[in-house]
Amino acid sequence: MVRVSRHLLLPGYHNIPVSGPVPPTTQCGDLFSSQDAIPKRTFDEKNKEHWRQQAQWTLRAKLAKPQNTKVAKNVILFLGDGMSITTLAATRVYLGRKYGFTGEEVKLSFESFPHTGLAKTYCVDSNVADSACSGTAYLTGVKANSGTVGLSGIVKRGDCEGQRDTANTVTGLVDWAQKSGKATGIVTTTRVTHATPAAAYAHSADRKWEADTDLPKHGLRCDDIASQLVRGGVGSRIDVVLGGGRKNFLPRSEKDSRGKPAGYRRDKNNLIREWLLSKESLGQTPKYVYNKKDLLNLDTKYNSVLGLFSYDHMPYHLEANEDDPSLSDMTRKAIEILSRNSNGYFLFVEGGRIDTAHHETKARKALDETAEFAKAVEAALRLVNTEDTLVVVTSDHSHTMTYSGYSERGSDILGFGTKINASDELPYTTLSYANGPGYRPHQDFKRANVMLDDLSSLNFTYPALVPIVRETHGGEDVAVFATGPWSHLFSGNYEQNFIPHAIAYAACLGTRLTVCS
Repeated sequence: MVRVSRHLLLPGYHNIPVSGPVPPTTQCGDLFSSQDAIPKRTFDEKNKEHWRQQAQWTLRAKLAKPQNTKVAKNVILFLGDGMSITTLAATRVYLGRKYGFTGEEVKLSFESFPHTGLAKTYCVDSNVADSACSGTAYLTGVKANSGTVGLSGIVKRGDCEGQRDTANTVTGLVDWAQKSGKATGIVTTTRVTHATPAAAYAHSADRKWEADTDLPKHGLRCDDIASQLVRGGVGSRIDVVLGGGRKNFLPRSEKDSRGKPAGYRRDKNNLIREWLLSKESLGQTPKYVYNKKDLLNLDTKYNSVLGLFSYDHMPYHLEANEDDPSLSDMTRKAIEILSRNSNGYFLFVEGGRIDTAHHETKARKALDETAEFAKAVEAALRLVNTEDTLVVVTSDHSHTMTYSGYSERGSDILGFGTKINASDELPYTTLSYANGPGYRPHQDFKRANVMLDDLSSLNFTYPALVPIVRETHGGEDVAVFATGPWSHLFSGNYEQNFIPHAIAYAACLGTRLTVCS
């Protein structure tokens, strides 16, 4: 029997309630038992009826879909860090071609959600957001300054005194869920203390203060982000934390199996041990894991889990080994653990390495990480019932990658843009960046000839216009996809900080307006 993966599907042919014969669902993924099982084409695109039928099925599906106004028992917020709309479009082609399609016609798992909106991402003090201020917006409902986490716009980056003033702190979805008796969890492919996950539980005047070693040495005393995860009022009550960044929880004196430093901390505190003791003191049964095997074989008796699977960020999917759990692995395990709470749960899942790949202008890795993110969403959808679970998928900010040229359908998205060279008689790639490390010095006032490069390399840096060590974010809106109770609230265009308010309304969280009030 063929097992079908839904992270990629053709539009208009999935779960459509229409009368009369319905064409077979045309889905594809990486779990087919044979390549012969992959459907190549349902209709001939050159036939005008193909497009009319496709549009009519989509229309019928939308008309038949009632609005779900139940209270959301569970909420899963998926965040593709740096997942611009351009990234989504390019990933469709990347993944579609992998399974025998031209690619442009397919959808990622969450692109079939019934409701879609656009979120405006700017910070209080910057027109282009970073992951700290944007994380604060979509997790707490308050816009903040660039580089700051869990603090209001009064606090500028680096203002330790402002951080210590509790009047400036803001809490959000994780805190609200905990106070309502729900289980809470965080999953990420970056360090669990990185700016995005940190916004769920920490208050820091600088996103870089992940460990005490990162704090300024001029006498100001501020709590680092890792210590806030273990000791903080919100962080210490999170039930499941899975990701990378082990170094920020261990002292430099700790050694790994190869005799190399296992930690980065100056204060000699072993925060992993402290986390275990703290959970036990609360009557919980905690477990610390650090590899894929231990995560997947986790005994059901453990109700609080800390998984730190790498010293720094988790490896890119294309470079991972058998000890590294995938984002889907972590997502499934988190749902399994959190689902034991009869009051429901709030889970935040970040595909964080989309962003780091874009910063390096390594488009191949960025698209593959986006594909892995879509698989994680699919994995969650297989485990939950969207009648009582609200699933929201979005991004924190854009990137400067562009998708251009007039390449033919079915062309390699990671290849060249057109058969026609540019006016300098040199070819160009379909994907390129406005700035970043892919810039190459002019030779005789001509661009570098990318025909001489190996575009199939995982580490090929795609061309950039402006030389800069790290490619920057982009300032345009990001997409929001939603399914489940009150998912229609996420339609339209709105400020990014609206997202947690809509989630709270649907799930009866916090003290503001909710469906329960």
